[in-house]
Amino acid sequence: MDNSSLRAPAETAVRQCLNLQPDESCAVVTDDQRKSIGEALYRVAAEITDDSVFVRYPPGEQHGAEPPAPVAGAMETADVVLAPTTKSLSHTQARTDANDAGARVATLPGISEGVFLMGLDADYHRIEQHCEDVLAQVEDAEEIRVTSPQGTDITFGIGAREWHMDTGIVHEAGTMSNLPAGEVFLAPETADGTFVVDGTMRPHGKLDGKRLTFEVEDGYVTDIDDPDIRAQVEDAAEEVGRDAYNLAELGIGTNVAVTELVGSVLLDEKAGGTVHIAIGDDHAMGGDVHAPIHLDGILTEPTVYADGEVVDLPKPSGE
Repeated sequence: MDNSSLRAPAETAVRQCLNLQPDESCAVVTDDQRKSIGEALYRVAAEITDDSVFVRYPPGEQHGAEPPAPVAGAMETADVVLAPTTKSLSHTQARTDANDAGARVATLPGISEGVFLMGLDADYHRIEQHCEDVLAQVEDAEEIRVTSPQGTDITFGIGAREWHMDTGIVHEAGTMSNLPAGEVFLAPETADGTFVVDGTMRPHGKLDGKRLTFEVEDGYVTDIDDPDIRAQVEDAAEEVGRDAYNLAELGIGTNVAVTELVGSVLLDEKAGGTVHIAIGDDHAMGGDVHAPIHLDGILTEPTVYADGEVVDLPKPSGE
């Protein structure tokens, strides 16, 4: 793909979403497999501020794995961080430390050029409004239940945990977003039941009729019917034990510009009207579990209940 075609989404990310200013510093963090997207973002950033750096390193081994120390240092000392990487930096201590130091951070985990073009062709102020509408319906609930025609029936206890919005608008110091953006999410205190993923999940991508079933008890996944995903979790468990099986996240997609799933978790989990449930690390979203994995699975036809009341979910454009 001609790198000039990446100019427009890079402009959206740097100018609209991050609002980079001439008196600010910017670190673009990328890896060898996402170099073209990183370079497109850096070119726009360098036109705005002379205090821009381009940091590139070999792809990490797993989503949530910490980057090399020099990369973490660049993130922590910048005003704005954009991180198009093969493996996600969202759920890392490096990202948390950068936010704690006041940086505005946008992570773009697993981003491809196609997703970069598609996912950033959106009105992020509209997405922000959808996030606020969903948050208003769920933020005071003590219990969230999710069902689906595929067999999902799982109940989440909220406890003292807080909901978060990923709006794509990252204009305040110490805030972050995924790009493409559009979700309301939390790390639930506990969960019990069954969830069936029928949309997208690593390592399979878009499932196209395949269903993945997970059993959950007292906040931990107790059974995984897919051998590939089970192997990923078992590998992580060799490092952190039971925490690898933690029910880490409940997320509700709010990006109505995503009209169909494409097989990219980064984009598909934001689709309006979907729910995603994740296993593993949750410390970066208000939980207390540190794990080397964070595996999201997307449900395409969920019904969400907040203390028994049906939540009105935003639907993709055209529905």
